[in-house]
Amino acid sequence: MTRPNFLGLVAGVLFLCASLLPSLLPRHWGYQVIVSGIASAATYGLGTLASHLWRRLPFREPPRRLKRLAWWILLVGGSAWVIVTLVLGIRWQQELYRMMGMTVPSRWGYAAALFLALLLAAILVLIGRGIRFASRRVGVTLARWLPGPAAGLLGGVLVGLLVVGLLDGFVVDRFFDAADETFRVSDRIVADDAVQPTSALRSGSPESLVSWQSLGSKGRTFVAGGPSLNDLTEFGGEIARQPIRVYVGLASHPTLQGRIQLVLDELERTGAFEREILCVATATGTGWVDPQAANALEYIWAGDTAIASLQYSYLPSWISFLVDSGRAREAGAALFNAVYERWASLPENDRPRLLVFGESLGADGSEAAFSGVADIRNRTDGVLWAGPPNFSELWSSFTEEREPGSPQRLPLYEDGETVRFASGPEQIESPMESWSRPRVLYLQYASDPVVWWTPRIILRRPDWLEEPTGGEGLPKVSWFPLVTFLQLTVDLANSIDVPAGHGHNYAGLFANGWAAVASPEDWTADDTDRLRTLLIAQERAASAPK
Repeated sequence: MTRPNFLGLVAGVLFLCASLLPSLLPRHWGYQVIVSGIASAATYGLGTLASHLWRRLPFREPPRRLKRLAWWILLVGGSAWVIVTLVLGIRWQQELYRMMGMTVPSRWGYAAALFLALLLAAILVLIGRGIRFASRRVGVTLARWLPGPAAGLLGGVLVGLLVVGLLDGFVVDRFFDAADETFRVSDRIVADDAVQPTSALRSGSPESLVSWQSLGSKGRTFVAGGPSLNDLTEFGGEIARQPIRVYVGLASHPTLQGRIQLVLDELERTGAFEREILCVATATGTGWVDPQAANALEYIWAGDTAIASLQYSYLPSWISFLVDSGRAREAGAALFNAVYERWASLPENDRPRLLVFGESLGADGSEAAFSGVADIRNRTDGVLWAGPPNFSELWSSFTEEREPGSPQRLPLYEDGETVRFASGPEQIESPMESWSRPRVLYLQYASDPVVWWTPRIILRRPDWLEEPTGGEGLPKVSWFPLVTFLQLTVDLANSIDVPAGHGHNYAGLFANGWAAVASPEDWTADDTDRLRTLLIAQERAASAPK
């Protein structure tokens, strides 16, 4: 058996320890296995490559005694360092769980994760060695006709292309085929709390132009949910109206334009253009519209609202982005433009306030309807975007063009005249007098990996890692090449499984967001506080074990 490479082991140990450091969210021990295993194997390979390149240079080999001493230092010192880092890493993870009000897992899972991560790393290294062996054998064969160096290089290229082809043409395709079928089936499932509405003001009702079954799983939940008339009246202390919710699913019509026309027809049928508020909401990849965002708007306006959305995919946002990143943008832009055209045809004094909402991939899709701030000012009465992905074009341009000295976590753009960023009520509420209308508000927590995840972080330290954590009390996140990217990638999987106020869960903040962007003149700060408390309580009740 080939002896392990010294420099490769040094690199692997360093990055194994780095992978145990905290990131934005608590990390389950199973995800720790993935992060530590991949980081250790990848950096072992890079260290081994560096060692081979070094040996090709005209330098003398160190004495054998010095080599033996270095191995002993690595064995004893490296092992001690890994153990110390593991103990600290477990403590950091448990502190993160406590800080976010979550159940603290046993430390023994993380201890086992170290051994499983080493096993995974060993398997990946063996696979890498197998690929290297195959490359050498092909190179030996090609050396019959080509010079040695050229044959070796060509052998490596051919085997590399074969491996990439197998992964891309077999493994990846099979994965997406399985995901496609799995989520297609789940889209037909009717949730226990999704009861077909009887009100004509909801899509999927007996009077609706779209069938209940065609709405998809998330669409059925959306039109069946929301506060009742009694809830709205009890909260506002005045007679409320039944909110309008319009939704069209993928199965409602085979084309995007056909689905958009159904949305317009449903808005006309329900009298949505006669309400005080008309909100165009771009859904996430699965077709989900955050119930707390919709509820908050309906509570603020005592039900005098209409919210319209449609489904453009049934895949989760991260898969939808990989398979077809343009689908959300196409749907978001087409839906808003169609609604805006109909809205603009109304007499100016008879128009509802036209609002825009999007969360996660929905924020990216919703942004696509606008070319910039001037376009938003001209065609909307307010915009609320929550947890925008890092690749969102408008968000990226506003962030990059922020005022000098303002942080990347909460940038200041054009003195906050139209566009503002907030991670808590305090950033939303002060100062309000200098915030002109229409208002654009981005909600983004310091702990939301959806906002901060980008492949660029593999080799480049972002500005936000050097900045304060926005009052969330997060531990200092250190940047390491590759490792931080892997940590944020698994954080994505945990991003919605955390309490309100952290990660990708903006439940309570929607009250403050909508109150700032679009609220009645008699709406007060006390009303916002009451609504925020109500939404957080609803979120906790919804996420509690049944």
